[in-house]
Amino acid sequence: PTREVNPPRAISKEEAPHMIPAKESTKTTMMPWKGWVDRFLKDKLSPEQYSTMKNTFYFWPEDPYNLMQMPPGTTKIPVSDDGQEAGFREVSPGSQPPVDIPLHALDDDPYDSGYFKKDTRRRYVDPEFPNPEIEQLKLDMQDPNDPEVQAAKEKLSAGPKSSPGNGLRFATGPSNFDPTGLRAVMAVTNAEIQKEMDKHMPDHLPEPTWKEDEATLFAWYKERGLPVPIGGNWTFVKKEKRVARW
Repeated sequence: PTREVNPPRAISKEEAPHMIPAKESTKTTMMPWKGWVDRFLKDKLSPEQYSTMKNTFYFWPEDPYNLMQMPPGTTKIPVSDDGQEAGFREVSPGSQPPVDIPLHALDDDPYDSGYFKKDTRRRYVDPEFPNPEIEQLKLDMQDPNDPEVQAAKEKLSAGPKSSPGNGLRFATGPSNFDPTGLRAVMAVTNAEIQKEMDKHMPDHLPEPTWKEDEATLFAWYKERGLPVPIGGNWTFVKKEKRVARW
């Protein structure tokens, strides 16, 4: 854009690519005829008569925007309880600095919305993909000479045989877009999914809601000579509802 619209006016579709947007809205209405009935009545009637008529026929007489979805730039609106007013869009959006939007790294794919490689909550729900560490502990506690245990160990070490991936060969031909295959469900392998899952596994230890009142809970039982139970009580149910009624 190389040309400014001064004073602000409506421009055509052909002019739009060459015009610099105005940073401040015009203070002169482009529709001077609008609201002529209201101005005529205000000029001819007394303040009491005008107020009575306005309260009778207007849907919301005290609306500072005069029931307009986009008020003109001359509209003043209250901005504080002490009666201070400011112009509508007094700080024009066009005069603000550009919005700083965080961008992806250069090697990230902004269109990759795959959730299957980050779904850690359901990682070990499928019996075909159990937690190998837990399964190994189970087998280590059993008789190592048992043929069934030996077969189970071999199966565990071999890993799941389902969903081996298509080797990056699609219906349209071979592809090298993503060597890991994570970009497409048809191409991904179990080994690559497990590697990606490891990056997203939660590493925090959540605490129970009663942890912050632990000292008070322990003191209550100790004062009464009672054994301290594990955890606290739920207190979101009223006492009256927890008392047995016969």
